Amino acid sequence: MMHNYHMTRRSGNGKTGKIPVTTTSAESCPDSCPLKGNGCYGELSYQGMHWEKVTRRERGGDLDELCGKIEALPDRQLWRHNVSGDLPGQGDKIDMAAVRKLVIANIGKRGYTYTHYPMADFDNRVAVYWANREGFTINLSANNLVHADNLADLNIAPVVTLLPAGQVQLIRQNTGYNYKCRKLNTVTPAGRTVIVCPATYKKRVTCATCKLCQKKGNRPVIGFPVHGSKSKAAQAVMDSAA
Repeated sequence: MMHNYHMTRRSGNGKTGKIPVTTTSAESCPDSCPLKGNGCYGELSYQGMHWEKVTRRERGGDLDELCGKIEALPDRQLWRHNVSGDLPGQGDKIDMAAVRKLVIANIGKRGYTYTHYPMADFDNRVAVYWANREGFTINLSANNLVHADNLADLNIAPVVTLLPAGQVQLIRQNTGYNYKCRKLNTVTPAGRTVIVCPATYKKRVTCATCKLCQKKGNRPVIGFPVHGSKSKAAQAVMDSAA
């Protein structure tokens, strides 16, 4: 199935900041992703409603149209691929030819994204490694800290992971209902540093200002505490995933 794509040139999302972001129709998500219908933040709130319209082909267009919009972005523009959705593919197999189009369109830009496609598949590993080498950052999405170590051991791409909701604590001040957030960085079982995404606990930090997920080199694992109305379901995925 051909996927449908939508670009928002100036995101209104408080976490991403005012950068271009895209959404890909839901069938792009791999069959094996344990978060499908089970705690995926992309299914929630206004983004979830937008995602449904993109999936129903009420908004957006094909990959060639999207690539044209990417190519038209200013040089060095930071942009995020897939607030919802995943890489082009079917079932559990990444479509290398389609990924190649995205990588070429991104030349001179600073695109980044995340994938839950299984890396047990050799061709999937090749696609992700090649895209990162050519300047389009694909983060491997882990379900927990053990999974993060397994993905990092592949040495093909940077890694992000789910974290328990308690990794960012809300602390009530002595007066009124003024809250502040406290991050709780951690390490994986193998000793890799995991830092909590700054946009989850700092008011004035966004993807537009942080840019850490776009970096590919010697970088720590980035952790995203589960949140939202389906946080318990996402936590269950963390607890049960291999």
